[in-house]
Amino acid sequence: MVEELKSMVGLDETILYEGKPEKKCFIFESIFNPLLPFAIIWVLLDVSFLSTAIESMKFFMIAFMLFHMMPVWIYLAGVIFAFKRYKNTYYIVTDHAVYISSGIFTMNLKAKTFAELSHVNLHRGIFDQMFGVGDIQITTNQFTRNNTPDVLGINSISNYSEIYRIVKKLQRDIYSDTMYPNDLRPEENHGYRTKYRG
Repeated sequence: MVEELKSMVGLDETILYEGKPEKKCFIFESIFNPLLPFAIIWVLLDVSFLSTAIESMKFFMIAFMLFHMMPVWIYLAGVIFAFKRYKNTYYIVTDHAVYISSGIFTMNLKAKTFAELSHVNLHRGIFDQMFGVGDIQITTNQFTRNNTPDVLGINSISNYSEIYRIVKKLQRDIYSDTMYPNDLRPEENHGYRTKYRG
């Protein structure tokens, strides 16, 4: 996965950052996600209902409850597969684009140039603060199938502040060069395909 992501980086690009999420935070966020309270309540209700079932219908009730507890199995599967998701998650930031690999069973490799990015935000949730990490949320100027902005995440990284500043500066500078090309923004940009000088 990492090598395939690296192979997407252009020969004329310079890698400014590459890394993975902080493992403990990544796993904690997978375990303590918003489904956890729902899954606990669902188990308690189903177990109490099963314990009051009539003895003669016990086999039917167990089969029904196993099916009825589907939300719990979905939550547990998410926790179990968090390790696989962690293994497949990798980030690369170059002077041209952001590259992200993810996935559990399928391989998802995304690349977005800085000209395609519209907003860069920094987010630190409870577990991020606990583990001294942060998330960089990057909104692109493209939309998903349900007409919501496409958002990429460089999540749970320790040097979040430094990487945020790098991504924000590149996004702002390259977006400005795209909007005001051909020396309308003087001193640095001398036309299309100019190498970013920072």
